[in-house]
Amino acid sequence: MTRIVYVNGDYLPETEARVSVFDRGFLMADGVYEVTSVLGGKLIDFAGHCRRLDRSLSELEISNPHSDDDWLAIHRELVARNGIVDGMVYLQVTRGNPGDRDFAYPPADLPPTVVLFTQSKPGLAESPMAKTGWRVISIPDARWARRDIKTVQLLYPSMGKMMAKKAGVDDAWFVEDGFVTEGTSNNAYIVNRQRQPHHHPRTVE
Repeated sequence: MTRIVYVNGDYLPETEARVSVFDRGFLMADGVYEVTSVLGGKLIDFAGHCRRLDRSLSELEISNPHSDDDWLAIHRELVARNGIVDGMVYLQVTRGNPGDRDFAYPPADLPPTVVLFTQSKPGLAESPMAKTGWRVISIPDARWARRDIKTVQLLYPSMGKMMAKKAGVDDAWFVEDGFVTEGTSNNAYIVNRQRQPHHHPRTVE
């Protein structure tokens, strides 16, 4: 089955999707993205993704092209058209196509480029790695300083993923000033298994 993607208002077979070579996402990594998980056909924490998307766009002075309700409708349509049960929806908004290459921002009224696609990942919540664990290496966090903006500039995380593969482990964690910041394509958590007081019912031991 040909996957259906979304490009600038149209639902298209992926083989027909096109973005200009002058798009600033392609030339300058001038854009942001979000990835929303789908479990059992349902979007997970969609409102949170909308909040972070809006903030990232604001930091780059790109107007949000859709309301939260419109984003939700697009996501649901893609999930339905592609029959996604477990998987994800990738969303990307770039500053658009100014018609040529220039470091200066184009006029603010330039329409942004909006692309969404799905990936099917059966059993997403049942990964065997969750039971066996991962082996990781630590590498310096050499990403740019504005990591608070979820940009499409993901070259260093890709390099980190390859460093892990070459080291024969599962992934790499970024370290800055002695603290773990993130994994290459995942978050890092510390689970405290110390027994908590009995009167704290929300604590998972």
